[in-house]
Amino acid sequence: MRKISILIADDEKEIADLIAIHLEKEGYRVIKASDGQEAIHVVETQSIDLLILDIMMPKMDGYEVTRRIREKYNMPIIFLSARTSDFDKVHGLVIGADDYMTKPFTPIELIARVNAQLRRFMKLNQYHTVIDNKTRLEYGGLVISLEQRIVTLYGENIKLTPKEFDILYLLASHPKKVFSVENIFRQVWGEAYFEGGNTVMVHIRTLRKKLEEDKRKDKWIKTVWGVGYAFNG
Repeated sequence: MRKISILIADDEKEIADLIAIHLEKEGYRVIKASDGQEAIHVVETQSIDLLILDIMMPKMDGYEVTRRIREKYNMPIIFLSARTSDFDKVHGLVIGADDYMTKPFTPIELIARVNAQLRRFMKLNQYHTVIDNKTRLEYGGLVISLEQRIVTLYGENIKLTPKEFDILYLLASHPKKVFSVENIFRQVWGEAYFEGGNTVMVHIRTLRKKLEEDKRKDKWIKTVWGVGYAFNG
């Protein structure tokens, strides 16, 4: 059985080395990259299960790295950055990151988040491939392919981040059922719900925009005020 491989992309060698020591103690295989282009190359040439990514790196910043990776890959991405503003956190999550930690950080918390993301990712994949037999959902012009993780709207591909896809699939596979924000966060992020409400709402907002709900009289995703969201299929 191969070891789980984690890529650390950070141009601060001391930080990358510190993270690597703690991850290796947990039994993970660690690969390091010192700039964005190198990170892309590693992901394309090696089997990577999770990426810890800095934002401010030479040659290509973490945001662009994430955009390019999300075009082809679905592994969890954790931003580890000195940027602490809410805008940076929300932007990182919206473009495809699964979690966001700020520097300085405690290694024990980072390890806990790594373990949580890997558990969520593996559980979700197992759920999709073993338990759930609804591999293709169709509602009018909207088609959701679970096996390919592709969404099309009237024949046009809709580019979704992994979290946006998971939210849409969760709602669409249970049409008319109302999911609370807490329920969505627990099922999609696989973590205890603390302050995940804003995160869910931001993802719902960008998902609606990509589904062109501003152009439709009937919305795919219905807001049930004071309760949560439901798929109007």
